[in-house]
Amino acid sequence: MAMMRAIGLMSGTSLDGVDIALIETDGQALKVAKGHNNFLEPLGPTGYRGYSDAEKALLRAATKDAESVVRPDDRPGRLPEAEAFVTQAHAEAVERFLAENGLSPSDIDVIGFHGQTVIHRPDHRITIQIGDGQALASRLGIPVVSDLRRADIEAGGQGAPLVPVFHKALAEASGMEGPFGILNIGGVANATLVDSNGGVIAFDTGPGNALIDEWMQERENKNLDDGGRTAARGRPDEQLLAWLLTHPFFFRKPPKSLDRNWFSHKLAGQLSTEDGAATLTAFTARAVARALDHAPEIPTRWIVAGGGARNGELVRLLTYHLRAEITTADAIGWSSAYLEAQAFAFLAVRSLQGLPITFPATTGVREPISGGVLSRP
Repeated sequence: MAMMRAIGLMSGTSLDGVDIALIETDGQALKVAKGHNNFLEPLGPTGYRGYSDAEKALLRAATKDAESVVRPDDRPGRLPEAEAFVTQAHAEAVERFLAENGLSPSDIDVIGFHGQTVIHRPDHRITIQIGDGQALASRLGIPVVSDLRRADIEAGGQGAPLVPVFHKALAEASGMEGPFGILNIGGVANATLVDSNGGVIAFDTGPGNALIDEWMQERENKNLDDGGRTAARGRPDEQLLAWLLTHPFFFRKPPKSLDRNWFSHKLAGQLSTEDGAATLTAFTARAVARALDHAPEIPTRWIVAGGGARNGELVRLLTYHLRAEITTADAIGWSSAYLEAQAFAFLAVRSLQGLPITFPATTGVREPISGGVLSRP
């Protein structure tokens, strides 16, 4: 198959903004170049469009309103307003990205549009990522693949995680061999485990940055715990941690996915700012360690991506609890910040080609299936 130029768009559950990434792929292999020490050169240009405080407040309100959803097409409360905003913000982000990189719409074959997750309840066959794919395609003049989770949910899968097939392509491009793990820490954390025979399982491990970010917003009016410095000054509440880790989610065998609303930062509300940050950071790390209960082969190396890769205290705790070599994605030529956006560009091309994007060992779907809704300009 011919290589295609695809843009991926990701707005995660941390509600910080829109990540944009351009890659070239045929949906199976990635167009890459090797640099020093055989590390990958960047796959392509990236960009970012942050959300203002008012925009974040709208998305938080929409997520709250989504709790009353009973059907996939329900849009109660502020969801219609939020959906229009998400579409507009993504369109603006792409237009600026194209201008900054000297590109025109005709240079791009497809856009992978994740949208904004406001509810994810696979056990009820509901997952909603707001954002109007057709409106985006019409405005930009570029085909758009969106709603990438629904087909998997309707076929009995968890609808998440979607990135493992991209993780595997990246690992193959880097010449990596198992056993290793790839840990993406966004609002929710997910792991892809590759064994020494190339077998893959993947699942959400638990909360990622979302609880830590919300804690810092409430206590310090900050968007995040920069570098994990607040957590490093605190002491985790061991009794609370032990209780949190008895949640039924951690005893379920993979594949499994997490609704980010299952846990709240308010569970640490009686603690000091430092101790609460330490507890919630430790919760993320220990939840990942619990993932090893389900690993067919214990990884000897982990590659950490997502916003959590910039949290030094979280990476320190992961190193301690996982008892393995920990490397950030950036350190091997991958992109910690834009890996998920790159993944959705990859998935859009796979969707166009009719290739599967979810698998029994990653989402629990009965058989490998493709997914996504194609909107043409």
